[in-house]
Amino acid sequence: MKTTNTFGIRFFLKNNSKDNLEAPLYLRITVNGTRVEISLKRKIKVYDWNPSPGNVKGTKESAKSLNHFLKELEAKVIQIYQEFQLKKVTITADAIKQELLGTNTKKHTISMLFEYHNEKYRKVLAWGTLKNYFTTQKYIMAFSKSQYGIEDYFLQDIGYRFLNEFEIYLVNYEPQDHHKPLGNNGIMKHLERFRKVINLALRMEWIIKDPFAKFTFRYQKVERTCLNPSELKRIANKHFDIQRLQYIKDLFVFSCYTGLSYIDTMNLMNDDIVIGLDGEHWISISRQKSQQTAKVPLLPKALEIIRKYQDSERPYSKGKIFPLISNQKLNAYLKEIAIICKIKKTLTFHLARHTFATSVTLLNGVPIETVSKMLGHASIKTTQIYAKVVEKKVSDDMKKLRRKLGKL
Repeated sequence: MKTTNTFGIRFFLKNNSKDNLEAPLYLRITVNGTRVEISLKRKIKVYDWNPSPGNVKGTKESAKSLNHFLKELEAKVIQIYQEFQLKKVTITADAIKQELLGTNTKKHTISMLFEYHNEKYRKVLAWGTLKNYFTTQKYIMAFSKSQYGIEDYFLQDIGYRFLNEFEIYLVNYEPQDHHKPLGNNGIMKHLERFRKVINLALRMEWIIKDPFAKFTFRYQKVERTCLNPSELKRIANKHFDIQRLQYIKDLFVFSCYTGLSYIDTMNLMNDDIVIGLDGEHWISISRQKSQQTAKVPLLPKALEIIRKYQDSERPYSKGKIFPLISNQKLNAYLKEIAIICKIKKTLTFHLARHTFATSVTLLNGVPIETVSKMLGHASIKTTQIYAKVVEKKVSDDMKKLRRKLGKL
């Protein structure tokens, strides 16, 4: 881990052999063993040059003037170096040279990029999604400080090595709080978000080369779990005397029969309940996550729960059907419900959405195209991950085919 830089400045004559009467004057800047040279566009008589202190001999006015120029130039270089230290950005000999010559294109850093992205998409992304970008930024800044001893990093210095080392950092990261270490897919999600903001930098022309061009994302396949019909029935029929558990159960069952996510359930308005072409009650919303329209015919169980909580007179409801509860608390209470109902699977609110896609719809013969529309998926490929786990539906379909072929 680098926490300090070695830094040096030297003035010298190039090609100052005894055969030359004059030689060009150069400035050399060295940082961490890497050096750059800058021509000062001046020639000095070799015998007038004093190599050790790096200045001109004599007391003539011309010598004094040149030595004064060299002192000011040295002070300027030191000032640039100190400013880089204060900004806590990457310090290289080339960066100092470009800043000195006024050709520095390294003006944008990782933190500047994330701040621009988060402000730009503040009203576009859901708070839960935006919060994930804050977390990714926090990890990158911690990595930069741990690996390079700086709290920020120039965008143009990011390359494959930076990304590879950042991935290794996340693999070995040990949380100081109650959170679990990051899994492979969690690490890939952080890198995926980083790539999205890097793509923004490319569009803004803040960088020229894509550091992710040769980077490979390696996601591990995860089986989507859901409640089977028996488990869903066990929870749906359970009555809780504790009001908070009964409310959580109702929310969970509602999602099992509608496929609505946590945020869409919490944002559900009275006006979102409409009468469809079939004369039945439907939910018609724009999903907050994808902005895709989702239209879901209300099954009797879901309509029953809506009517139970529909109360326009409820204080602070602002037209919303369900009283607000945080996703964290909701999932915590679902663990209690799982224990009471003897469900061995890890109950989360998102599991209800999986249950709607599989046990409630696909398993009962609803075409995958219809399920995709109700879930508000932008692509049917997203819905196909649910179809792979419905083995019973495959079995039932094949039984029907066997009977057909038997009759033929």
